[in-house]
Amino acid sequence: MKVNQVELVNSAVRPEQYPEGFLPEFALAGRSNVGKSSFINKMINRKSMARISSKPGKTQTLNFYKIEEALYFVDVPGYGFAKVSKSEREAWGKMIETYLTSREQLKACVMIVDLRHPPSKDDVMMYDFLKHYDIPAVVIATKADKIPKGKWQKHLKVIKQDLNFVPSDEMVIFSSETGQGKDETWGIIQKKMREK
Repeated sequence: MKVNQVELVNSAVRPEQYPEGFLPEFALAGRSNVGKSSFINKMINRKSMARISSKPGKTQTLNFYKIEEALYFVDVPGYGFAKVSKSEREAWGKMIETYLTSREQLKACVMIVDLRHPPSKDDVMMYDFLKHYDIPAVVIATKADKIPKGKWQKHLKVIKQDLNFVPSDEMVIFSSETGQGKDETWGIIQKKMREK
């Protein structure tokens, strides 16, 4: 997909703040420093549309990016690292859960993990949550440029094993540096946009 037009439409914390209309939506979830902003920027051909923060855990709202008037990327707060109070973390959890479990426009959750490392406890919990609620997942194993190509499959196997990965979901090896996996990811998203 060729992306020319992108706008951050709104940042929401409650359902009444979500955009109106019926464009398909794709939630983007991942650990606080896994490279979610870099993934978004690569996918939409922008340098800094999604803010890359030096402090992990800066996203505290659901950020709706409208792409080509055709779909939304919904950036959800990163899990894990953020240095915030327990009550704040619980509030985020509730906000994310409400969105993921009740939003009819949601077509899939794009979950970003680091290809170099086994999934974290939070990654496993997130994937379990998606499966529990029957939410389709697209797992993006990013930072592929950081390890030799010959080792990709070995690392992928560990991720699939640890997540207890369901074959009906999709997994893509990705690199925000080289663009590896970008076209494949867009292909999956466009296919899911057509699904009823």
